[in-house]
Amino acid sequence: MQTFLEDVTPACARCTPAESLGATYERVRARTESLVSALGPEDMVVQSMPDASPAKWHLAHTTWFFETFVLGPNVPGYDVFDADFGYLFNSYYEAVGPRHPRPMRGLLTRPTSERVLAYRHHVDMHMRSFLRTDPGADVEALVRLGFAHEEQHQELLVMDAQHLFAQSPLRPAFDPAWPAPAAGPGGRFHRVTGGPVRIGAAEEPFAFDNEGPRHTVWLEPFEISDRLVTNGQWLAFIALGGYRRPDLWLSDGWAQRQEDDWTAPLYWRREGDVWSHMTPGGWRPVDPDAPVTHVSYYEADAFARWAGARLPTEAEWEHAVRTQGRLEQIDDVAWQWTASAYLPYPGFRAADDAVGEYNGKFMVGQMVLRGGASVTPHGHSRPSYRNFYRPGQRWMFSGVRLARDVHGSPDGERLTFLRDTLAGLSAERKHFSPKYFYDGAGSVLFEAICRTPEYYPTRTETALLHAIADDLAGTIPQGAVLLELGSGASEKTRVLLDAAPWVSAYVPVDISADALQAAVESLAANYPALAVHPVAGDFTSGIDVPVAVAGRPLVAFFPGSTIGNFTPTEAIALLRSIRERLGADAYLIVGADQVKDADVLLAAYDDAEGVTAAFNRNVLVRINRELGGDIDPLSFEHRAVWNVALERIEMHLVSREAQQVQVAGQTFAFAAGESIHTENSHKFTPASFARLAEAGGWTVERQWISPDPAFGVFVLRAR
Repeated sequence: MQTFLEDVTPACARCTPAESLGATYERVRARTESLVSALGPEDMVVQSMPDASPAKWHLAHTTWFFETFVLGPNVPGYDVFDADFGYLFNSYYEAVGPRHPRPMRGLLTRPTSERVLAYRHHVDMHMRSFLRTDPGADVEALVRLGFAHEEQHQELLVMDAQHLFAQSPLRPAFDPAWPAPAAGPGGRFHRVTGGPVRIGAAEEPFAFDNEGPRHTVWLEPFEISDRLVTNGQWLAFIALGGYRRPDLWLSDGWAQRQEDDWTAPLYWRREGDVWSHMTPGGWRPVDPDAPVTHVSYYEADAFARWAGARLPTEAEWEHAVRTQGRLEQIDDVAWQWTASAYLPYPGFRAADDAVGEYNGKFMVGQMVLRGGASVTPHGHSRPSYRNFYRPGQRWMFSGVRLARDVHGSPDGERLTFLRDTLAGLSAERKHFSPKYFYDGAGSVLFEAICRTPEYYPTRTETALLHAIADDLAGTIPQGAVLLELGSGASEKTRVLLDAAPWVSAYVPVDISADALQAAVESLAANYPALAVHPVAGDFTSGIDVPVAVAGRPLVAFFPGSTIGNFTPTEAIALLRSIRERLGADAYLIVGADQVKDADVLLAAYDDAEGVTAAFNRNVLVRINRELGGDIDPLSFEHRAVWNVALERIEMHLVSREAQQVQVAGQTFAFAAGESIHTENSHKFTPASFARLAEAGGWTVERQWISPDPAFGVFVLRAR
């Protein structure tokens, strides 16, 4: 927080609030004592870690500030309450004198909490008398600094108490009635114009010195999310390996993630399939639709990279807040990490007195957060406010607002492919993501697989779609937008378009730009009146619904049993992500292959003509072409395996011999028989699919199961 979590310096004292100085003093001081009203003396003495302080220390330190900087220099003959308190409750004010070491604050069993409260009431009595006089502009500025300082410690007090209680096996709550952050939809990106913009405190009644001087910054155009990242999005990050992929992390961040064994945000605990977390109100279930909090800068940066975005700079954040009326959750949920190091603004000069020595002193090794949090006192924040913490800290109420460049790198898809490939080959059990099967050649090969006599899913699903077309059309509202995930050639989509001519627009989403372009051209020829809005991208990383179709009913189409390519945890995270992006009134039509005889399944994924083998090996061809690999595709054997326990077909590329391959200048060794796990295809029963949908935030409204070889089509409604 300000000046290493505790101390602050003012830049202006042009303060004209509606309430008097004395009334503000009473309000601020009373709130601090109300925060500790439910704590016992034992609660107030313990220090749970060196970064935290006991509640008793906060009560005394904020009182010490008024005694040391206001009463002592300005009230003739004032006698300090206790001469030892200057040493015990100073924080970082070198100019004032020595102080008790911060990590040892929890050892101060004396003075007692009762005596500390007596200290507060003694100083309050003298401050009331002093504030009835005219203290003058300079002293009034110092008093108002004391208000801001105490408000910061009110936030710190809650943070520190929450951290303390999180260590207890009894799971106590700081305040059982503490409200939970409001749930809501995921964020949408909005464009912000660039150019020269003014940043810093302007006409604010009060600001800290690090908020100025106001100055000009050049910004390129950018996009920023109107809401914070949610717990549901973070669950997807966890499920899809975000904490296991060093390629997503800064070097120092990955080292700390390993050393501290981070696998989720601070205070998160998993029991079976249920996540809970510590809040000021105690342990509560993690709400997927509420904003994530208690993440470090390192985690925020890794998440942003995983999401194909980045963190905003503090200048972008401030400019967007001042000019965009559509941003939400600005200062009432979580402080938001920025990509900016905590450094002085041009022309900054630290004051040379005691209360001015810290903001400049701490402008190294820390990152800026903007906004405010649910624990920040009302009215304490403003657009120019610069909070700061070290990048590995996370016990504060810190969250994530994403930004991204308007014009992404033209080589971005290749870099993502490279990142994922290197990560997969570096893993203990080598693997590839199946989404990289579908370049131009891969898409053609998959269409050929669908025509082999052994591969029943496409024919069976298509026949079932034709048989139930009229019933399916009845679930599509008038004027709806049909959005297909992993559209490929869009062949099955035509069944729905023919049955529901009232569909107003079609949004095919596919990772293969080549396949997408071919499908769009074919649809334009056959459905000239249909508005088609193609989206080239990876739907597993989020779905950007085109602005042109915003506000219309959305029906998503996810055929081909692609849902089976994900592990159950990944599938749940994906379903949650789709629900979050499409909204509470959306429908989702899903094709899901069913469990059946193993011989039928194995033949479907290892056809006699070897088309599936060529499809599997094509990813190696693509790696050679796009990533500079030297892999001999024929040195790997295609193998399909039925995993009975997990009810899934697995596809592998198995090394025929001990060999070494190179990708992008890196060497990877294979033992003979070692495999690259390239794809899963989970199979379902109606009951197991209903459980999966329910866990992902959907309810099965209707279902149809074909005769053998059984295949299912399910209509899901967001719940």
